[in-house]
Amino acid sequence: MGIEHRADRVAFRISGPDATHLLHDVLTPPVLEDGTARWFALLAPQGKLLAEGLIGWADGAHWLDVPQAAAENTLKRLKMYRLRAKMEIEPLGETHRVGWSLDRPQGGIVHEDERAAGLGYRVIVPVAEAEGWTQGEDWARARLAAGVLEMGADFDPDTAFPHDIGMDQMGGVDFKKGCYVGQEVVSRMQHRGTARRRPVKVTGIAEGARGDAVLIAGKSVGILGHVVDGQAVAIVRIDKVADPEAATVNGVPVSLVLPDWARYGFGAPGGDSTED
Repeated sequence: MGIEHRADRVAFRISGPDATHLLHDVLTPPVLEDGTARWFALLAPQGKLLAEGLIGWADGAHWLDVPQAAAENTLKRLKMYRLRAKMEIEPLGETHRVGWSLDRPQGGIVHEDERAAGLGYRVIVPVAEAEGWTQGEDWARARLAAGVLEMGADFDPDTAFPHDIGMDQMGGVDFKKGCYVGQEVVSRMQHRGTARRRPVKVTGIAEGARGDAVLIAGKSVGILGHVVDGQAVAIVRIDKVADPEAATVNGVPVSLVLPDWARYGFGAPGGDSTED
């Protein structure tokens, strides 16, 4: 299998003596120079996601990717938070491409996606090195099988909290490191155990598209994300789901299935309130 071009993602390279400290204080996960890629979010002060992606250290810099729709705002926010910090913020939308491979590729800036099994590797390379990359839906199939939501494909900026997309349970939020932008709201949801909107895999979709409602007894309990091969991940009010086999999309029965990584169940608020 070759490398699939993720045309909807934009890469950034952030470097300098103050970069790690500032990013650690602004983004949701621990930001370390250890080469491990972590799921991150850039939040509004009210706790909703403005951007999300993977961030990992390589070649003396932090490399991150965000959805195309969030790239301009990401750059604006990072410049605003930088102030006098000694760091360089390089948007790479014109010079580099972001790709995905199930197997570790040779060359480029490569980080394994460890959020769930089967998510392969993210790779960032200069434009010239991306010639021959394929177009397709293999990345979408892999993340839908794992129950992973993605901004742009599944939901829009400033519409979801980290708990809504499972970041609290897949290493995307550090509840011990102290303050970051939006921390107060996210921490309150965690410790009060009030998260009710959660990622749920939807299978058997005969007719459906992003934004269509998932219904139970005629009432909406969630909204579909991107649909591939009759499958999607939806953000669902799990406290409203007594019977996951009673759901429909556009009048056709579907099944609701929790991701393997989920520490929540149907019919109750979503997830433990312990610190990760």
